[in-house]
Amino acid sequence: MRFPFIPREEKFFDLVQESAQNMVKAAHQLKEMVDTWEDVGGKVSEITDLEHQGDTITHEIMARLHRTFVTPFDREDIALLAHTLDDVTDFIHAAADAMLLYNVDCPGQRAKELADIIVQATEEVERVVPQLKKHIVLSQVLKRCVEINRLENVADRVFRSAMAELFDDSTDIAHIIKWREIYEHMESATDRCEDVANVLEGVALKHA
Repeated sequence: MRFPFIPREEKFFDLVQESAQNMVKAAHQLKEMVDTWEDVGGKVSEITDLEHQGDTITHEIMARLHRTFVTPFDREDIALLAHTLDDVTDFIHAAADAMLLYNVDCPGQRAKELADIIVQATEEVERVVPQLKKHIVLSQVLKRCVEINRLENVADRVFRSAMAELFDDSTDIAHIIKWREIYEHMESATDRCEDVANVLEGVALKHA
């Protein structure tokens, strides 16, 4: 018999979902910035605001953990999920901020590909998070998690190609250093999406 996964504290689910939605907004802002390369300062400012909002949500989740006796699932999983979602937004912000700070030229194809993958991965996370609040359908959670893992693998291949091309096509050391850091931030965002998927998969396996 399958029992509904009824939370003792509904607000945890709302806050986690809010964090996921905030992360997706940041991903879309990054993609739009990279694709159009217009009003870069304004876009970075918007992403910065979203990063701060993500921090606020994470702090609220942690504060509730400290004052809630019975949590809907393991405290460690809630804390890890909150921090990992926030990490994704942090890396998105770090990539955008570095582009502005280093005054880089218009991003190339690899940066656009990575930004697109970040959007896809974060959207998959956003789709699977609501499963925690309902009947957990293990097959649906696992399907989303497999897709997030696939996207991370694609991002890793794009990152490797981007790094190879960066060193092959340029002798400008400053240019190489700037874009290497930016690419690393973008690839790290997809890594953290995979970490989120691993947490969600673990929770689903415990409670499905």
